[in-house]
Amino acid sequence: MIQLSRLNGETMVLNSDLIRYAEANPDTVITLVTGEKIVVAETCEELMARVHAYRSGLLRAAFPLAQQSVEGYSPARETAMSAKAASNAVEQAKSAKHEMADEEDRSWRRRQREED
Repeated sequence: MIQLSRLNGETMVLNSDLIRYAEANPDTVITLVTGEKIVVAETCEELMARVHAYRSGLLRAAFPLAQQSVEGYSPARETAMSAKAASNAVEQAKSAKHEMADEEDRSWRRRQREED
């Protein structure tokens, strides 16, 4: 969501995913995917900068490791981290599989006792 100002000075928050296009004639008119038009005080350049900043922030929050990789990229470190993560995932899957097998065995034994 980006914060914008209407011509009368009121502030509003707009979901930037709803913007179809914006045009300056001379005020900035935003046309939404719904067909609704909104006139704002910001220029098209300011609008684009706010959308860009908002979406960049979303991506940084969603993929924090990607930002770290860009800042201090190390192929060897990345490979080691990936191998460790894969190893942990395999161990967790094995553990879960064993727990399920144990539970099934206990359940089977319980049913056998009840039948006897």
